[in-house]
Amino acid sequence: MSIPASQPLPPSADSALAPAAGTVTDRLVEANKQYAAAFTDPGMDARPVLKVAVVACMDARLDLHDALGLSLGDCHTIRNAGGVVTDDIIRSLTISQRALGTRSVVLIHHTGCGLLNLTEEFRHELAAEVGQRPNWAVEAFKDLDEDVRQSIERVRTSPFLLHTDDVRGFVFDVTTGLLREVDPK
Repeated sequence: MSIPASQPLPPSADSALAPAAGTVTDRLVEANKQYAAAFTDPGMDARPVLKVAVVACMDARLDLHDALGLSLGDCHTIRNAGGVVTDDIIRSLTISQRALGTRSVVLIHHTGCGLLNLTEEFRHELAAEVGQRPNWAVEAFKDLDEDVRQSIERVRTSPFLLHTDDVRGFVFDVTTGLLREVDPK
Protein backbone atom coordinates (compact mmCIF):
# COMPACT_ATOMS: atom_id res chain seq x y z
CA MET A 1 0.00 0.00 0.00
CA SER A 2 1.29 3.43 -0.89
CA ILE A 3 0.73 6.48 1.24
CA PRO A 4 0.60 9.85 -0.50
CA ALA A 5 3.11 12.27 0.97
CA SER A 6 0.33 14.60 2.07
CA GLN A 7 -1.41 12.02 4.27
CA PRO A 8 -0.50 11.36 7.90
CA LEU A 9 1.67 8.36 8.66
CA PRO A 10 0.02 5.20 9.92
CA PRO A 11 1.15 4.09 13.37
CA SER A 12 4.07 1.67 13.17
CA ALA A 13 6.99 0.44 15.22
CA ASP A 14 9.48 2.47 13.22
CA SER A 15 7.55 5.73 13.12
CA ALA A 16 9.55 7.18 16.00
CA LEU A 17 11.23 9.45 13.44
CA ALA A 18 7.96 11.09 12.48
CA PRO A 19 6.36 13.96 14.32
CA ALA A 20 3.00 13.00 15.86
CA ALA A 21 0.98 14.61 13.08
CA GLY A 22 3.68 14.41 10.43
CA THR A 23 3.54 13.30 6.85
CA VAL A 24 5.70 10.77 5.07
CA THR A 25 7.78 13.65 3.76
CA ASP A 26 8.23 14.97 7.31
CA ARG A 27 9.50 11.53 8.29
CA LEU A 28 11.98 11.47 5.43
CA VAL A 29 13.30 14.93 6.30
CA GLU A 30 13.71 13.89 9.94
CA ALA A 31 15.55 10.71 8.88
CA ASN A 32 17.83 12.84 6.72
CA LYS A 33 18.75 14.97 9.71
CA GLN A 34 19.87 11.84 11.55
CA TYR A 35 21.73 10.61 8.46
CA ALA A 36 23.47 13.97 7.99
CA ALA A 37 24.54 14.07 11.66
CA ALA A 38 26.69 10.99 11.09
CA PHE A 39 27.56 11.70 7.44
CA THR A 40 31.12 12.07 6.26
CA ASP A 41 31.90 13.05 2.70
CA PRO A 42 33.16 9.88 1.00
CA GLY A 43 35.23 12.03 -1.37
CA MET A 44 33.89 10.21 -4.42
CA ASP A 45 33.81 11.37 -8.00
CA ALA A 46 30.47 11.35 -9.87
CA ARG A 47 31.95 8.78 -12.27
CA PRO A 48 30.84 5.25 -11.37
CA VAL A 49 33.74 3.07 -10.27
CA LEU A 50 32.51 0.05 -12.27
CA LYS A 51 31.66 2.16 -15.36
CA VAL A 52 28.18 0.63 -15.50
CA ALA A 53 24.68 2.09 -15.72
CA VAL A 54 21.79 0.01 -14.41
CA VAL A 55 18.34 0.72 -15.82
CA ALA A 56 15.53 -0.78 -13.75
CA CYS A 57 11.94 -0.42 -12.70
CA MET A 58 11.04 2.00 -9.94
CA ASP A 59 9.26 -0.81 -8.03
CA ALA A 60 9.94 -0.43 -4.30
CA ARG A 61 10.68 -4.16 -3.95
CA LEU A 62 13.91 -3.89 -5.95
CA ASP A 63 16.93 -3.16 -3.78
CA LEU A 64 19.36 -2.99 -6.67
CA HIS A 65 22.53 -2.36 -4.69
CA ASP A 66 21.98 -5.40 -2.48
CA ALA A 67 20.66 -7.59 -5.31
CA LEU A 68 23.70 -6.86 -7.47
CA GLY A 69 26.36 -6.63 -4.75
CA LEU A 70 26.98 -2.97 -5.43
CA SER A 71 28.32 -0.29 -3.13
CA LEU A 72 27.84 3.46 -3.15
CA GLY A 73 29.69 4.90 -6.13
CA ASP A 74 29.79 1.69 -8.18
CA CYS A 75 27.13 2.51 -10.77
CA HIS A 76 24.60 4.91 -12.14
CA THR A 77 21.09 3.76 -11.31
CA ILE A 78 18.37 4.97 -13.66
CA ARG A 79 14.80 4.01 -12.79
CA ASN A 80 11.35 4.50 -14.25
CA ALA A 81 8.04 2.65 -14.45
CA GLY A 82 8.83 -0.76 -15.92
CA GLY A 83 12.52 -0.10 -16.46
CA VAL A 84 11.55 0.61 -20.07
CA VAL A 85 14.08 2.30 -22.32
CA THR A 86 12.33 5.56 -23.20
CA ASP A 87 13.75 8.79 -24.65
CA ASP A 88 14.51 10.01 -21.13
CA ILE A 89 16.42 6.80 -20.34
CA ILE A 90 18.46 7.31 -23.53
CA ARG A 91 19.07 10.90 -22.37
CA SER A 92 20.36 9.68 -18.99
CA LEU A 93 22.46 6.91 -20.55
CA THR A 94 23.96 9.37 -23.02
CA ILE A 95 25.02 11.69 -20.20
CA SER A 96 26.23 8.71 -18.18
CA GLN A 97 28.43 7.50 -21.04
CA ARG A 98 29.59 10.70 -22.69
CA ALA A 99 30.09 12.89 -19.63
CA LEU A 100 30.74 10.37 -16.86
CA GLY A 101 32.50 7.43 -18.48
CA THR A 102 30.16 4.44 -18.23
CA ARG A 103 30.67 1.68 -20.78
CA SER A 104 28.25 -1.10 -19.80
CA VAL A 105 24.45 -1.11 -19.53
CA VAL A 106 22.43 -3.56 -17.46
CA LEU A 107 18.66 -3.56 -18.01
CA ILE A 108 16.40 -5.06 -15.33
CA HIS A 109 12.67 -5.72 -15.58
CA HIS A 110 10.92 -7.81 -12.92
CA THR A 111 8.13 -10.26 -12.25
CA GLY A 112 4.87 -8.84 -10.96
CA CYS A 113 5.45 -5.48 -12.66
CA GLY A 114 2.54 -3.05 -12.64
CA LEU A 115 3.02 -2.35 -16.36
CA LEU A 116 2.01 -5.94 -17.09
CA ASN A 117 -1.57 -5.00 -16.15
CA LEU A 118 -1.82 -1.61 -17.85
CA THR A 119 -2.62 -0.71 -21.44
CA GLU A 120 -2.45 2.49 -23.43
CA GLU A 121 -6.09 2.89 -22.37
CA PHE A 122 -4.59 4.29 -19.15
CA ARG A 123 -3.54 7.40 -21.12
CA HIS A 124 -7.04 7.85 -22.54
CA GLU A 125 -8.61 7.52 -19.09
CA LEU A 126 -6.12 10.01 -17.70
CA ALA A 127 -6.84 12.47 -20.51
CA ALA A 128 -10.57 12.18 -19.88
CA GLU A 129 -10.06 12.77 -16.16
CA VAL A 130 -7.72 15.77 -16.31
CA GLY A 131 -8.71 17.28 -19.66
CA GLN A 132 -5.24 17.06 -21.14
CA ARG A 133 -3.63 14.25 -23.09
CA PRO A 134 -0.27 13.09 -21.69
CA ASN A 135 2.64 13.61 -24.08
CA TRP A 136 4.17 10.28 -23.04
CA ALA A 137 3.34 6.66 -23.76
CA VAL A 138 2.54 4.23 -20.96
CA GLU A 139 4.93 1.67 -22.51
CA ALA A 140 2.88 -1.17 -21.02
CA PHE A 141 3.76 -4.73 -22.02
CA LYS A 142 2.40 -8.27 -21.74
CA ASP A 143 5.64 -10.21 -22.20
CA LEU A 144 8.59 -9.41 -19.91
CA ASP A 145 11.23 -11.08 -22.06
CA GLU A 146 10.03 -9.39 -25.24
CA ASP A 147 10.08 -5.98 -23.57
CA VAL A 148 13.60 -6.60 -22.26
CA ARG A 149 14.61 -7.48 -25.85
CA GLN A 150 13.01 -4.28 -27.11
CA SER A 151 14.86 -2.27 -24.46
CA ILE A 152 18.17 -3.92 -25.41
CA GLU A 153 17.52 -3.06 -29.05
CA ARG A 154 16.68 0.56 -28.23
CA VAL A 155 20.00 0.95 -26.39
CA ARG A 156 22.04 -0.87 -29.01
CA THR A 157 20.64 1.20 -31.89
CA SER A 158 20.70 4.63 -30.27
CA PRO A 159 22.93 7.00 -32.27
CA PHE A 160 23.64 8.98 -29.09
CA LEU A 161 25.32 6.18 -27.15
CA LEU A 162 29.03 5.50 -27.57
CA HIS A 163 29.13 2.05 -25.97
CA THR A 164 26.52 -0.45 -27.11
CA ASP A 165 28.53 -3.67 -27.18
CA ASP A 166 28.05 -4.55 -23.48
CA VAL A 167 24.27 -4.27 -23.07
CA ARG A 168 22.55 -7.12 -21.25
CA GLY A 169 18.99 -7.57 -20.06
CA PHE A 170 17.48 -9.49 -17.15
CA VAL A 171 14.25 -10.29 -15.37
CA PHE A 172 14.43 -10.07 -11.57
CA ASP A 173 12.16 -12.51 -9.74
CA VAL A 174 10.61 -10.63 -6.82
CA THR A 175 9.87 -13.88 -4.94
CA THR A 176 13.34 -15.48 -5.20
CA GLY A 177 15.62 -12.47 -5.70
CA LEU A 178 17.28 -14.14 -8.68
CA LEU A 179 18.11 -12.55 -12.01
CA ARG A 180 17.36 -14.46 -15.19
CA GLU A 181 19.18 -13.26 -18.30
CA VAL A 182 17.10 -12.67 -21.41
CA ASP A 183 18.56 -13.81 -24.73
CA PRO A 184 18.45 -10.79 -27.05
CA LYS A 185 18.07 -13.08 -30.12
